[in-house]
Amino acid sequence: MRRVPLLLAAALSLLAVPVSAGPYDAGFRAFLDGTIAPAAREAGVPAAVIARELAGMTPDTSLPGLGKPGGKGTPPPVNYQAEFRAPGGYFRDSQFNGLVAKGRTLARQHAATLQRIEQRYGVPGRIVLAIWARESGYGAARIPKDALRTLATRAYMGQRRDFFAKETVAALQILADGHIRRQDMKSSWGGALGQPQFLPSSFLRHAVDFDGDGKRDIWNSAPDTLASIAAYLNWYGWVKGRDWGFEAVVPASVSCTREGPDRGQPITSWTTEGVRRVKERPFPAHERPQPGFLLMPAGRFGPAFIATDNFYVLKSYNESDVYALFVGHLADRYGTNAGFVQDWRPIKTRSRGAVRKIQLALEAKGYDVGGADGLIGFKTRRSLGAAQEKAGNPATCWLE
Repeated sequence: MRRVPLLLAAALSLLAVPVSAGPYDAGFRAFLDGTIAPAAREAGVPAAVIARELAGMTPDTSLPGLGKPGGKGTPPPVNYQAEFRAPGGYFRDSQFNGLVAKGRTLARQHAATLQRIEQRYGVPGRIVLAIWARESGYGAARIPKDALRTLATRAYMGQRRDFFAKETVAALQILADGHIRRQDMKSSWGGALGQPQFLPSSFLRHAVDFDGDGKRDIWNSAPDTLASIAAYLNWYGWVKGRDWGFEAVVPASVSCTREGPDRGQPITSWTTEGVRRVKERPFPAHERPQPGFLLMPAGRFGPAFIATDNFYVLKSYNESDVYALFVGHLADRYGTNAGFVQDWRPIKTRSRGAVRKIQLALEAKGYDVGGADGLIGFKTRRSLGAAQEKAGNPATCWLE
């Protein structure tokens, strides 16, 4: 019998040593078999797909924000020591210049596709491009995670376990439908899929096969990605023919406490009160009778806007005011690459914990701040302004 070379023998001996299981592997396997697999079968996922995709899966304990399995232990605390980033920090011209140049190139490259998308869904191509840019750098961002493993881990030992269990089943449905292979179904560490960063349930509801290859491929297909973004916005109520909003000058006679989607009025009513569009440009004639909403992301310390219903449709993609404003502003800059007319004035830096203390104090006085989370949304801004006015001071709707 021929002697096995020493190096090969050493390699075979390593394979024979059992790999030590992680501390959560057995419980994770029981969770997959006892919770995820039955739910997937009930959702119509074939048993063969379930067995194939869940075989040998272990939890990815490198993910941020995990706790202990089964809801035991204390969830990771919110880092209230972290700096609260003021809105102006999101709008550096240098960042937009690169996105605008690339976006203009892609707008020409995909012009016919974008035109067809707008005809079908009513969403302008520049808006779709801007979301593509924000979510994945026009598809260039690295999206490294195994989506199914990420979602299943979060369902087992993350926060919002029931939510992620349903998303794990939805991911299995995607694989069963054959739109993507498991090794190619990549996500962010939060489980958001592909170039538009859809959760699996959003994929099932909104993803589109726009290139006609029979697959809804938001990982590799630009037409599918762009159309899926438009389909999403259309489903959430995008109003065809309306813009997202307009930078505006708001006189001191119009209180910043009137900000918010629940305090709108026709744009003509705002102009009657002295609100005007920047650079003395008129609001478009078809927009004037439509509802407009005061938007002041930094209170009196930054640019102001009259937003439309479509601004709040953009917020369905991400609840942040700054996110929706980033998308709308980038979409505008594909035309004339110009920044805001009004400046973001310097704002004192505070931690999220300091902001939260102020929110709790406002809540104690009966103000609605939208939740004491250390972030400053429109309800916190206008509550700050109302408290300032009650104290006999001019309202800035921002932290003093």
